[in-house]
Amino acid sequence: MRLPDTDRGRLLLVLALAAAVTVFTATVPLLRDWFDLRVYYGAVDSWVHHGGRLYDYRVPGTAYGFTYPPFAAVAMLPMALLGLHTAIAMALLLNLAALVVVLRILIGPAWRRYGWYGCALGACLLALFEPLRDTFSFGQVNVLLLALVLGDAWLLAGGRGRRAGIGIGLASAIKLTPALFIGLLLVTRRWRAAATATAVAGAATALAAVAAPDASRFYWTEAMWDTTRVGRLDYVSNQSLQGVLARLGAPDRAVWAVAVLLVLCVWAGRARRAAAAGDWTAAFALTGLTACLVSPITWVHHLVWLLPSFTVLVRAGHPRIAGALYAVLCTSVVWLWFHDASGVDGFLGSNIYTWITLGLLLWLPVGQPRVGRPILYRRTSATAPAPSPAAPAIAPVSDQPDPSSRVTAAAAGTTSGPDRGLTRRASSDPTGSTRPAAPNPQSSSSRASSYTAKPPPD
Repeated sequence: MRLPDTDRGRLLLVLALAAAVTVFTATVPLLRDWFDLRVYYGAVDSWVHHGGRLYDYRVPGTAYGFTYPPFAAVAMLPMALLGLHTAIAMALLLNLAALVVVLRILIGPAWRRYGWYGCALGACLLALFEPLRDTFSFGQVNVLLLALVLGDAWLLAGGRGRRAGIGIGLASAIKLTPALFIGLLLVTRRWRAAATATAVAGAATALAAVAAPDASRFYWTEAMWDTTRVGRLDYVSNQSLQGVLARLGAPDRAVWAVAVLLVLCVWAGRARRAAAAGDWTAAFALTGLTACLVSPITWVHHLVWLLPSFTVLVRAGHPRIAGALYAVLCTSVVWLWFHDASGVDGFLGSNIYTWITLGLLLWLPVGQPRVGRPILYRRTSATAPAPSPAAPAIAPVSDQPDPSSRVTAAAAGTTSGPDRGLTRRASSDPTGSTRPAAPNPQSSSSRASSYTAKPPPD
């Protein structure tokens, strides 16, 4: 199919695509009614204004309460000064700002090449991505954490590793999953950054212990180890290795521990290779994939950690593979096995997001040649030095890329042409969306509706 090459045709295509995306997101996957944000808001409001205990709060009419580390509640204290609707608006704005930061770090200045048309098409594609849809409509914090972590990746890729570690430390204090990025710093021997991240996480946790000693004691001694607070392991939204085993009826901790150990060994080897080649995009992408696999609970909205992997695929010259995998993650296909995940089709279909994550961990291109600039760009002076005879200049990108590749490249922010895959030199844990054990688990979408349908207790 030939894409329009006139401004009028492009505008009509963007409007039609935007309308289709709007209809799809408003009807097919259903909106989540900012349910998780209601959990955060209610817990903080009860804690601050009504003297309630942070981890005792439950959304009226449901069994859902706060499950993050205490520092997350401390970071959310400003919500106690706002009304619920204002808090929802602020959460949307923060998530949008964080998404812009994530894209800016992953893509760099290449987005200017495609102008309003490429940006509009990219926005429509991002709006279809199920983990992003759920993150926004649940009011989740995943994109904010991804922005914090990738900020450190940008520093490392830009040769400013002395400043790295703060973002990872803060993210690890808010949720447990990003703590694996401290492991990345250790296996790649970035000792200073690892020490900084550990110190920041420790300081934030200590601050929460001072602000909420009872809540901190309860969380670290009881709540963190109580998996029933998090949700059903066999719930179809749990796209981790533990979720696969639970749906198979084999939730044996020893089997899960062996699977986790194997995944961590693969990750450590591949991440070290990527970092040794200066490919921090791939190193951080691999760590995000691994965190999703080894966490006991990885709800679908946690899979925003897969976004850097698609950037790596496109940069390495595999836009069609990236597009196909991305399209699957836009379909909500796992919910077809919501009621029954038995049989071969259930084993393959209900875990398809896990298979994608595992496949990316095993086969994501890493260790790109040093002449290829990582997509996490470095700032340079406005005037570029002339290439030396010992280092031949990279062939310039054609000013007229093939239209069929323009949309895919725009979504991932890479250039196409003779030097495809090379960028320019600029540059789980507990979750609020939890479900208790129940005879018939409900989908994430029906959970929000159940909140509105059930009256609060007397």
